Amino acid sequence: MLWGYFAMDLRRRVARARSAPDLGASTIEWVIITGILVAIAVAVGLVIYNMVTTQAESINIPDAPGGGGGGGGGAP
Repeated sequence: MLWGYFAMDLRRRVARARSAPDLGASTIEWVIITGILVAIAVAVGLVIYNMVTTQAESINIPDAPGGGGGGGGGAP
């Protein structure tokens, strides 16, 4: 009875080992695809960041009238 269990367990392990390369190849493909998508997302994010930064730096903000240095001291 015990030998039958070991034989069945050995067959199960051999079957799992034979199917493992297929699972490994699929995993590698998903890792590559995910890496490419992350790289594209980073590139798009950098382009958007640079565009926003350039536009923000081109905004001309005039100085406040009278110098704008009021500290609210209370004495006129």
